[in-house]
Amino acid sequence: MGQTGGCLCGAVRYEITAEPAMTAVCHCKNCQRQAGSALSVIVGCARDGIEISGETTTYTDEGESGHSVLRKFCPTCGSPLFTDAQSAPQLLWVKAGTLDDTSWLKPQIQFWTKSKQDWFQLDEAIPAVAANPTA
Repeated sequence: MGQTGGCLCGAVRYEITAEPAMTAVCHCKNCQRQAGSALSVIVGCARDGIEISGETTTYTDEGESGHSVLRKFCPTCGSPLFTDAQSAPQLLWVKAGTLDDTSWLKPQIQFWTKSKQDWFQLDEAIPAVAANPTA
């Protein structure tokens, strides 16, 4: 794969070394708040399929399910980088906006559409789930 990315100031860099498990759009309210936008585009990577350099700070959030969601960001510039969700322990979610090249990115599913912003429309061909895909 070899996709690279990092934070705004460059203190944290990463390389995705394995094929991502999935690409998704999350519409949950907490992703909206963290991104300061209508949604978060995320790439699910196997934990051993990503190499990270630099230190991140973690904010422990709680999903609607009651599971912990560790939101990792750069302590210098504040860029959100990774989401470590207890509900998907095999994956580390990369915030797609931090990728150096997003030309290959094609979301495969939408999560938490029950809290999607009414004014935002995404391609209707992308499957949508009201909450977590396993919920």
